[in-house]
Amino acid sequence: MSAVSTASEPEWGAHLADELERLVALHDAATIAAVIVEPMAGSTGVLPAPKGYLKRLREICDKHGILLIFDEVITGFGRLGHAFAAERYGVVPDMITFAKGITSGAVPMGGVLVRAGIYDAFMQGPEHMPELFHGYTYSAHPLAVAAGIATLDLYREEGLFERAKKLEPLFADAAMSLKGLPGVLDIRTVGIVAGIDLASRPDAVGKRGYEAMERGYHEHDVMMRTAGDTLALSPPLIISESQIGELFEKVGKVIKAVA
Repeated sequence: MSAVSTASEPEWGAHLADELERLVALHDAATIAAVIVEPMAGSTGVLPAPKGYLKRLREICDKHGILLIFDEVITGFGRLGHAFAAERYGVVPDMITFAKGITSGAVPMGGVLVRAGIYDAFMQGPEHMPELFHGYTYSAHPLAVAAGIATLDLYREEGLFERAKKLEPLFADAAMSLKGLPGVLDIRTVGIVAGIDLASRPDAVGKRGYEAMERGYHEHDVMMRTAGDTLALSPPLIISESQIGELFEKVGKVIKAVA
């Protein structure tokens, strides 16, 4: 059983990142444009980057002139107690991709942030041509833009990023209260997100997790995502302290029911 709140393990992640050096030696840095990584792999079961991993990736990318891109579709906009996970882990990528949180999921919208050097590279063309001649069918859609502006205003006015950071210890403690329940193999938390690994049934990997998701929704009004037999919980940043307790109490009932 383990908890991962701030990636507190020894910096074995730095050694893991050194695999990139092997790829550079194998293929040559000139053939590698960028490295794309989620600071926390959410869709695969809430897997925070090991300590030292992101910083070592930054060092290797700088050494070989490779761009480092953070996919922050899940981790961005307060989920880990900061505007972006890059702030939490103290690593500045060259690009950050984002979506979902920018409009609180109300309207589809996505975007990308880039460092000044990348921006400047597109500003070197002839004066009679647009700097970056591109576009998508729904770029800058007025409804999505309005939703994005309203969401950002609420994040600031209600201090939701700071709220998530304050609730993180309580959220982690509540998640860890499920330790020892039948079939629970591992529990991980980071920010306001938790991953709970359940033992797979011998005849059907993923079946226990899917049943837990269905029971949670239909019997306890709890919506969970599953990645195989891992339950992933990522409640809204406005969740109250009492609701955190209620959430994990219900999840515990679900886990017992599918044991």
